[in-house]
Amino acid sequence: MTFSNVPSLQRIEIKKLRQGDNLILGFSIGGGIDQDPGQNPFSDDKADKGIYVTRITPGGPAETADLRMGDKIMQVNGYDMTMMTHDQARKRLTKKNEDVVRLLVTRKSLEEAVKNSMGGYQRQ
Repeated sequence: MTFSNVPSLQRIEIKKLRQGDNLILGFSIGGGIDQDPGQNPFSDDKADKGIYVTRITPGGPAETADLRMGDKIMQVNGYDMTMMTHDQARKRLTKKNEDVVRLLVTRKSLEEAVKNSMGGYQRQ
């Protein structure tokens, strides 16, 4: 059985959780055109300035929607996220008047995920 090395596109819909005046998504992001891509642990290409999911809150809305650490966010509610600063991306995700966030993300193939989780360790 072979898997493609091309990341798969996933559509994810997250219903924000209301806590007082705050709407909670339950994940953190890293990256952006103003950040050093060499510091991004999820980017294979160290010139990639995309926005990546860096943390998922256990039991939160993002985990419930099957968002995963390492997912690269391509679109938020139809807006292109590929050439945004970190702050622009954060503001786009946390708009107060949006109860639902629809993401288009790329996710590495199963083969890549397994290889990465093993840290390159090869069995003999």
